[in-house]
Amino acid sequence: MQLVRNRLAEDRKHTLPSLCAKQALSLFHFSPESVRGWAHRQEYLSSSLCLEERKSSKVWRRSQRVHFKRSAFALTEVMLGVLIFSIGIIALGRTVSNCVNASTLSADDARVRQILANRMVEIETTPGRPDQSKEFKIDTGFGIVKLVQKATPQEMNEEDGTELTGIIRVTLTANWTRGGADQSKQIAFYVYRL
Repeated sequence: MQLVRNRLAEDRKHTLPSLCAKQALSLFHFSPESVRGWAHRQEYLSSSLCLEERKSSKVWRRSQRVHFKRSAFALTEVMLGVLIFSIGIIALGRTVSNCVNASTLSADDARVRQILANRMVEIETTPGRPDQSKEFKIDTGFGIVKLVQKATPQEMNEEDGTELTGIIRVTLTANWTRGGADQSKQIAFYVYRL
């Protein structure tokens, strides 16, 4: 009992500076001296005097530089990531635009080929000589295609030198505009008429 009273008196004489120290003493049964030393160290480390000493030390300055470099490095990483992402988005947009343009040009080319093939079959199946010069304007629904037909007699000779007559060279030229640029496609074939 005397021991407990002595301890209480000693505790009153040396009051613990923080609640954490009191809790550590009660929970873990540390000696009051070690708890007081720990509490005084914590109090000193959190004091402004210690902070000033730490700021003036080389270690503190070096740690602050490292911290600044790390935060600057993180900013650089983010900016680099945003740059790579935006370059990727721009490239993807251009790729999609090129694909759309290519499919549109392919569709235009297919329509014009069909127009030329239809006119060629029409000339081949019509009896009589084709017109020497003729123009058509065909509305495809995607724009006007101007079809120009030219027919010229072609003089040809056989291997033995005999002259062939009645052969006509027909040239069909299709002209249209796509995206402000003039486009053209041409086909030439021969027909035989007496």
